[in-house]
Amino acid sequence: ISLTKYLRKGIRKRIPNTHPIEEKKKIAAYAAALIRPEDFVYLDAGTTTGYMLEDVGGSGATFVTNGVSHARALAQMGVRVLLIGGELKGSTEAVIGSQAMQMLKNYHFTKGFFGTNGMTQREGFTTPESNEALVKRTAMEQCLEKYVVSDSSKFGQISAVTFFSFDGAVILTESCSKEYKDCRNIQIVS
Repeated sequence: ISLTKYLRKGIRKRIPNTHPIEEKKKIAAYAAALIRPEDFVYLDAGTTTGYMLEDVGGSGATFVTNGVSHARALAQMGVRVLLIGGELKGSTEAVIGSQAMQMLKNYHFTKGFFGTNGMTQREGFTTPESNEALVKRTAMEQCLEKYVVSDSSKFGQISAVTFFSFDGAVILTESCSKEYKDCRNIQIVS
C-alpha cells in the first residue's frame, strides 16, 4: 500500500471535510524540510503531523512518536522509529498516560513537531483531553526546537486543557489574523 493511500485510510477518515487539507499539507511539507539527517525528532500524533510523513522518508533522522499510525507508516518506509508505550487512545490512535510520560523524560529531542486543537496568546496551545495534554507537555519540554504545525483555523480556538504556552514554540501556519501579526513566534508558510 502506498503512503498516500495509507494516509487516506488511516488519517483522512478522521478529518471532516471542513478541515483545510491543502493548507495542512503545505505546512507539513515545510515542517518536514526542517528535519536534518542528524536530528532526533519527536512527532506528535495528529493530522498535520501525519501529512509530514509524505516528506520525511529520506531524511535520515530518527523519529519517536506517540502516534501508532505514524509509527507504522514510518516503519513501512524503512525509517528508524521508536513508538512510546502507554495507554492507547482509540479515537486518535495516540499513546498517552504516565508510562508514555516516563519514557519521554528519557529522551532529548533536537526537534519536535506538535499538533493543537486551539491556540490563543492567553491560554496557549490547547487540547481536549488532560492525559493527551500531559504527554504533549512532557514531550515539548524534552525538545531543543519546538514547532506547532497548525492551519489558521486553530487561532482563537480554546480547547479544555493547555499543554504549553503560546510563546513557547514556533508556530508554522499558512496565515494568521491581524491580532497575531506581531507575534515573533509565528512563521507563515507560503
